Amino acid sequence: MLQDLLEGAGRSIVFGVIGIGLMAVGYLLIDILTPGKLRDLIWHERNPNASLLLAANQLGIAIIVFTAIFTSYDSFGQGVASTVLFGLLGIVLMGLAFLVLDWMTPGKLGEVICTPERHGGAMVSAASHFGVALIVCACIS
Repeated sequence: MLQDLLEGAGRSIVFGVIGIGLMAVGYLLIDILTPGKLRDLIWHERNPNASLLLAANQLGIAIIVFTAIFTSYDSFGQGVASTVLFGLLGIVLMGLAFLVLDWMTPGKLGEVICTPERHGGAMVSAASHFGVALIVCACIS
């Protein structure tokens, strides 16, 4: 019984570190896609658009990681590999969704995200990130 508990705790640590790492990569993606430094936009300028987009991105990645773990293979190694693979796939697809939305709309979406007043484009972009995450989750399960 103690062996099972320790093994479960170890797996939780590994998957937790993977999840945090993937969320950090998602943060970097948003930082690259938007002009300026994301940390300044959110924490110093209190930009609601950048905050909304990052929140949707982080929740989307968390849902992908959750789904990958929840439907994980019996083999721990395969479960880790699938979690990393689907997490990175989700991040790439979120970036692609941002670029496609930017291409389809007037102006530059990154600049819209950086405007200090709330903008509907930020809500649409956030929804596309979250939507991509749900699509990836459906593919996992």
